[in-house]
Amino acid sequence: MEMEILFCISVALGAGLLMSRAAKPLGLPSVTAYLVAGILIGPFCLGRLGISGLGFISTDNVKEFEIISDVALGFIAFAIGNEFRLSQLKKVGGKATFIGIWQAVIATLMVDAALIGLHFALGGKLPISMAITLGAIAAATAPAATLMVVRQYKAKGKLTDLLLPIVAIDDAVGLVIFSVSFGIAKALENGQFSLSAIIVEPLLEIVLSLLLGLVMGLLFSLCEKFFSSNSKRLCLSITFVILTVAISMLKFEIGGIHIGFSALLVCMMLGTVFCNVCDFSAEIMEKTDKWTVPLFALFFVLSGAELELNVFSDIAIVGIGAVYIIARSLGKYFGAYASAKLTKCDEKTTKYLGITLLPQAGVALGMSVTVMELGEVGSVIRNIVLFSVLIYEIFGPVLTKIALTKAGNIEPKPKDKNRKERTAPAKI
Repeated sequence: MEMEILFCISVALGAGLLMSRAAKPLGLPSVTAYLVAGILIGPFCLGRLGISGLGFISTDNVKEFEIISDVALGFIAFAIGNEFRLSQLKKVGGKATFIGIWQAVIATLMVDAALIGLHFALGGKLPISMAITLGAIAAATAPAATLMVVRQYKAKGKLTDLLLPIVAIDDAVGLVIFSVSFGIAKALENGQFSLSAIIVEPLLEIVLSLLLGLVMGLLFSLCEKFFSSNSKRLCLSITFVILTVAISMLKFEIGGIHIGFSALLVCMMLGTVFCNVCDFSAEIMEKTDKWTVPLFALFFVLSGAELELNVFSDIAIVGIGAVYIIARSLGKYFGAYASAKLTKCDEKTTKYLGITLLPQAGVALGMSVTVMELGEVGSVIRNIVLFSVLIYEIFGPVLTKIALTKAGNIEPKPKDKNRKERTAPAKI
């Protein structure tokens, strides 16, 4: 068993590296390459051979590596938290908050309007509960894909400075919208209305997640002072992120109210507190970024392997999914455009910001697991989300790269005319 697990990990990393190499001449981001590699070694391609260890033979086999994805998302959130330095927030904090809230709300409203309209055309095939739940899921943006594209191409500029804080705020807003909409959907399906599930629980989750992140961040910063070696500080950083992810998994109930934490919000707060309290946080963050490169690559390969290609076999899923994708894309773009215009962002940021907010993955998939409580309706919603994530994750990073390039945040690499001269042996 241990040999098969190690074999799967090595095959996943190897496939990701080979695919990223093949994608380089095409100008595709590494994220897209890793996702395609995951699909190729996943249950619907190489996995069909049924050779355990050589690729993933089933979706259950992919889920055995779920802990790797949980840890990777923790480090991704930790890195995004580093973007909330007070010096930077003074410049973009107000704009990021305003845009982060309104683009998420407008995306939700656009999807709600489109799918409720489709409900009247299709009748019982698309219940109102399904329409409003999908509208809520539309608010979520994938922080992982966005961060990876920014890092790979070393994007810098006004758009990038605004983008990462917006992605972080987007997840908090998405969590609230989803909790409210899902509570209403459950009431429509089951006839049970719960005020605590719609308002109290989501607000508690956000507040408690931020408080836990604050405590862990302060404790982390305090512990770092006891070590002077960079290697030991790096080890402590890794320890705290993993510990924070573990604590974030706690769930309990008090007086009938379900209490839990959002690992993304907790780890974002951990990174935010650390980068603002610790004097040498920038150096530690830089070293942590290098350590996480193979972890992130493995995360995206696993994400690709987890995508279920059989959703294409259901025409209804594809049709509703297409409407969802179009409506969400328009909502994200025009929501970001309008709010950026209102906050007087520069022309290029206003024009291209919405495109960078299209990727969707981990958070949306997590929401799609929750909606399974709706029974048959929940199962259909999950398949629609899986279909949209498949499309967004393959094309989203590519569009993000194009938008950042058009906005002048990614500088095209100059052609290396002197390569031969440098590689040739020196003349004596």
